[in-house]
Amino acid sequence: QVQLVESGGGLVQPGGSLRLSCAGSGFTFSNYAMSWYRQAPGKERELVATITRIGTVTNYSDSVKGRFTISRDNAKSTVYLQMNSLKPEDSAVYYCSAVRTPISTRRSWGQGTEVTVSS
Repeated sequence: QVQLVESGGGLVQPGGSLRLSCAGSGFTFSNYAMSWYRQAPGKERELVATITRIGTVTNYSDSVKGRFTISRDNAKSTVYLQMNSLKPEDSAVYYCSAVRTPISTRRSWGQGTEVTVSS
């Protein structure tokens, strides 16, 4: 089955940077579109960024455009989220998600990595 493991979260000051990683296993990574979601306490989970199977198309939420970059390395079965110019409102648990589009709509999820932006 699909397994996703996030890493790279932590505490960072406002204006700082972090790079999150998500390692996939148990499936053919290049057949899956990948996404990053985040969820802050008391808020709904929201989509942050997506990337297509080969990585030719990316999409971002308005709140992170120009600051975050999603990328993937299919040879390493890993998707990344580079986060720059971090703001306190970026604090959340960040989740990696995989979908074998357009064949399936079923999403698989990692367990998350926590990001805290605070001085």
